[in-house]
Amino acid sequence: MYSYQHPHPAVSIDCAIFGLDEGELKVLLIERKHEPFKGRWALPGGFVEMDEDIDEAARRELEEETGVRKVFLEQVGAFGAPGRDPRERVITIAHLAIVNLHDHKVRAASDASEASWFPAAKPPALAFDHRKILEASLAKLRDKASREPLFVEFLPKRFTLTQLQHFYEVVLGEALDKRNFRKKIMSYGAIKELEAFEVGKAPRSARLHRFDSKAWTVLKKAGRSFAI
Repeated sequence: MYSYQHPHPAVSIDCAIFGLDEGELKVLLIERKHEPFKGRWALPGGFVEMDEDIDEAARRELEEETGVRKVFLEQVGAFGAPGRDPRERVITIAHLAIVNLHDHKVRAASDASEASWFPAAKPPALAFDHRKILEASLAKLRDKASREPLFVEFLPKRFTLTQLQHFYEVVLGEALDKRNFRKKIMSYGAIKELEAFEVGKAPRSARLHRFDSKAWTVLKKAGRSFAI
């Protein structure tokens, strides 16, 4: 087996996992069970194994530390400042993940004492350089949400236009005019009205809608975005 003559860094992954909880954008954090930073909150993550693809490592660590699997996952970037990990020279590949809280329940496992949701904009003090990673992940999330129908990863399959508008306001951090929002979102032709209404909201139950992925595929092929 070939052996490098020069020192080289270890590689890890860290995941910023977002979800909508009680109308607020939350990030999933784990309480570290071991040193360094024992007892501190951190993004779920760990070291990449020698025979493992980076994205495979991210999915494995997600499941091992939080019980979350089969979710939206995308790379954010690399973070490799010397000294970011007091154990050794470590370069981490940050990932953005999205959990639909209607479909997933989280649990602490592996080297995490606890897994819990926190407001993404106001997290507790984080271990390592995870605050920097979280901020970069939030920026990527907002950018993607402003151009693509990322709401399908957060909301139930049937949703109201009020829920949809609230998603954009929470993620983008700005209030939207109701009339203009609905006019624009419906103009894409990818939001379909259903012959169904919210349950238990009478006498003013809101109509439910669904996302038409085939219509969105046609829009993408035509070079359109889902800009809000």
